Amino acid sequence: MNSSEQPSTSLNSSTWPPISSSGLGMSCFTMTFGAVSNITALGILVKSRVRFRRQSKAPFLLLTVALLMADFGSHVIPGAFVLYLYKQAEKQPTFCQIFGACMVFFGLCPLLLGCAMAMERCVAITKPFFHATVVTVTHARRVVLFLASLALMLAVLPLFAVGTYSAQFPGTWCFLPIHDTQSTANTSLALAFSGLGLTALTLSLLCNILSGVVLLKARINPHNVNAKLTARCTCCPSSASTSSVFWSLDVEMMAQLVAITVVSCVCWSPFLINILVMQLNRSPRESTDVPDGFTLLCLRMASWNQILDPWVYILLRRAVVSRACCAFYTHRPRVTADGSYAGTRGQTFSLQ
Repeated sequence: MNSSEQPSTSLNSSTWPPISSSGLGMSCFTMTFGAVSNITALGILVKSRVRFRRQSKAPFLLLTVALLMADFGSHVIPGAFVLYLYKQAEKQPTFCQIFGACMVFFGLCPLLLGCAMAMERCVAITKPFFHATVVTVTHARRVVLFLASLALMLAVLPLFAVGTYSAQFPGTWCFLPIHDTQSTANTSLALAFSGLGLTALTLSLLCNILSGVVLLKARINPHNVNAKLTARCTCCPSSASTSSVFWSLDVEMMAQLVAITVVSCVCWSPFLINILVMQLNRSPRESTDVPDGFTLLCLRMASWNQILDPWVYILLRRAVVSRACCAFYTHRPRVTADGSYAGTRGQTFSLQ
């Protein structure tokens, strides 16, 4: 990639700028904190696997584990590359290509898996009989494999001379050259990355809205939901003992999904939209300092998505929410949001 006379926001992968060690401590902190958070969330899911299997929620459990493993990998592997940049004086061009491929792969995987989780819950809530009879763990495994393969295929294309990766300001990360004058292949890859990410976020929002509307209608008219849940129990008798347990677990998982979607949209939208706008508006820029700082800020926001995801599962569990509610309502620890549900929901406080 030819360097211009003007300072560039995409640094040449073979001529790295001097890297200040001031950010080393923060990089170590975010990598360690993110890895520990994801391991903790995975441990909680392992303990709750029996409950998920008993409720025929194994596909959702598998997708959740895949998401947390992708988040864990996105901290450990790119984090190790960043530490290498701080410690190694000379960087090889091949290193930047591998680093950029990891950034693209671990950036897309959480977005695609989050979308798959939202679609799975949407089908389970809107079409419970179809979900109980058709959707299996095998299907979930195939979906995870397909989405991972899709992200991997896009990530490795520059390794086969379809586009390229370059060092980005301030020299601590590699990505597709999204600022400078590019080839058609680079532009297409950047648009594909941004388009896939934004599409995944949009589908997640739509699925969660639809699922939320169905759950809200079921709350207003409980007779309908009881009939549907009875059909699910008839189809799969071992999946639940009572319809209220189904309802409780569905609402718990929906609350987690909504939180994941909100976190993903807040963290990833600026970075993805910034890439999309820069590819569509190819006019030369008078100053490169502003886009440098803004893109770096967007990247830091996106990196916090993989830190916050596990805390959704750590905090938004029935046991945690129940203790929190009991702390606020010590005079009446068993609380329901609506008095009409007191008879069937009096044992525990569930997200509703």
